Amino acid sequence: MMQVPFSLEARSASLEEARALYFGSGELPESLLEQSVLRSWERCRQAGLDPTRLNTPDPSQRLLTEARERNRTLMSHAQPVLEHLFEQIRNSHSMVILADARGMILQTYGDADFLPQADQVYLNPGVSWHEFERGTNAIGTALAERGAVNVFGFEHFYQGNAFLTCSASPIQDAQGRLIGVLDISSDYRAYQRHSLGLVKMSSRIIEKRLFESEFAHQGLLSFHSRPDHVGSLCEALLAITPDGELVGADQTALELLALRREDLPRRDYGMLFDLPLGTLIDRARRDPSSLLAISGRNGERFYARLRGNFGSMQVAGSLLDARGERLQPRQRSEPASTTAAPAARLTLKSLSTGDERLQAAIDKGTRVLGRDIPILIQGESGAGKEMFAKAFHNSGPRAAGAFVALNCAAIPETLIESELFGYSGGAFTGARKEGAVGKIQQAHGGTLFLDEIGDMPLSLQARLLRVLQERCVTPLGTNKSIPVDITLVCATHRRLKEEVARGSFREDLYYRLNGLCINLPSLRERSDIDRLIEKLVRDEAGPDRLVTLSHKVTEAFLAYRWPGNIRQLNNVIKVAIALLDDDEDVIETWHLPDDIFEEIGEMAPVPPAAGALPRNAACSAMAAAGPAAAAMASMGRLEEIERDMIQRTLEAENGNISAAARRLGISRNTLYRKLGRF
Repeated sequence: MMQVPFSLEARSASLEEARALYFGSGELPESLLEQSVLRSWERCRQAGLDPTRLNTPDPSQRLLTEARERNRTLMSHAQPVLEHLFEQIRNSHSMVILADARGMILQTYGDADFLPQADQVYLNPGVSWHEFERGTNAIGTALAERGAVNVFGFEHFYQGNAFLTCSASPIQDAQGRLIGVLDISSDYRAYQRHSLGLVKMSSRIIEKRLFESEFAHQGLLSFHSRPDHVGSLCEALLAITPDGELVGADQTALELLALRREDLPRRDYGMLFDLPLGTLIDRARRDPSSLLAISGRNGERFYARLRGNFGSMQVAGSLLDARGERLQPRQRSEPASTTAAPAARLTLKSLSTGDERLQAAIDKGTRVLGRDIPILIQGESGAGKEMFAKAFHNSGPRAAGAFVALNCAAIPETLIESELFGYSGGAFTGARKEGAVGKIQQAHGGTLFLDEIGDMPLSLQARLLRVLQERCVTPLGTNKSIPVDITLVCATHRRLKEEVARGSFREDLYYRLNGLCINLPSLRERSDIDRLIEKLVRDEAGPDRLVTLSHKVTEAFLAYRWPGNIRQLNNVIKVAIALLDDDEDVIETWHLPDDIFEEIGEMAPVPPAAGALPRNAACSAMAAAGPAAAAMASMGRLEEIERDMIQRTLEAENGNISAAARRLGISRNTLYRKLGRF
């Protein structure tokens, strides 16, 4: 990549020199231009464009209307992202632009002081900024290159656009097709280095929304090689059917699994991962926040979470064999004699482990079972609000009905009607031909759980209030109102009374939701944490395996403040059990995730095996090599000592990573990381 001069003046002078070489003497200024820009200049010249003459476009309202209708799905998922992105760059003499796959601008948000300049070059909805229409520019060039680009000042092919600096990133749909581009444009004198990063992140958000919407009725497997990336924008996504068929994969998943998109029809879940899909489904049903360590068929270690609609998914033993691979049709017709045992049903009674505050919440919930009283659950993130809501549903007369969860913070405004009400086939462009049933109608006869209600934008709250008051659904594309009978449970980590006072939450909606308010204690406030830990370990290990915590780990767990509450504790336990070897049944400090271990404190010494090296790593190095190690310590670098020590320990343990990590007094993850560095 070319080195860009730091100052705007130096960069502008460098680009003027590049233009003189290219347009004056026909030379290729490869050392002065980004290769993507140089390729774009070549395409524009081959297309016969004149850098000094720019045709005046003729914006067409009819074509814009058709383009917006054609890209309705893209716009509905992109609009809240556009609004948020503009809030981040507001008052920077800039604008945010969404264009379709043909380069036509669909929507813009801009600062008032920049709009007159944008108007001068027709940076407006209804105008195409395809390369062959407007020369080299971020929108058109990002589409041509199928990648994120910066186009600064005189890098624009047409001289009249040289006052601009633009950053753009393409947007792909769930099938990997290029469907649009997101752009930040401004005066080149207001150039911001972070603009390209912002549009890349924002386009990824849109792609993630599109993928999750497209496969909303499938199981979604989120995974990554780093556990902290699962649930973030960095996660990889696979869409899978109940029998393990791969029906979708985002770009990150394809890269992590070294697959091409055309490979998907010839692959299934069992060909990619070692953990049986049935086991994954069982654990997802028991705990939707479950994070499991799984291995790829080539030995890669991933962390995964399964989510989505599992109501129709069958568990291991019916559609899958013991390895998680799909059975042949003749095998599927045979009766399954060894199905997995169903997980214990979560009820309010099963939540009770001795804490007085939690017991008070359980008692309150028990008293209103079967009554038409909405429940509002408040508590810190991870304190178990959804778990309490499910237990409430399972404990009452609606237990046989559906429990439907809706994350209010995640629904874009333009999708609220279709998400809540559903729609008929062909109700709008991009709609499924068979239509879709809305969340409220899905909850008929059961419980509707509105999670993170405190994060719902004000613009959505009025619509939600009307839905709750009328208690009927009119799917988009029809005139038929369908009555619904639901129990309403809401949850939030915010104090809604304070939000009402600040004007960020509607008072009438608050009183509509707040029939019985239940406050869940944080994990650090609970007196039953020891019994809760025991229960979570028992549930995760399963009935056929007795796993316990070492004294050191138990003390550390009881002393730790657990900022992520039960969700964090549960994930730590899941990872620790996943890191246990087959012959291990005690969770030691080296089985903990590295980030948690670092927060909890120093690791306990590891008892050496017979003939093993001493426990302290530095002492081990000295003892292993005797006087030679002492000489090395005095003359060499610490990294050399560490590398030598690890090599000797691995040789002593015949390459067994787990045994070597124990003897060195570090976790397996830390040892893997050190090996990678060396």
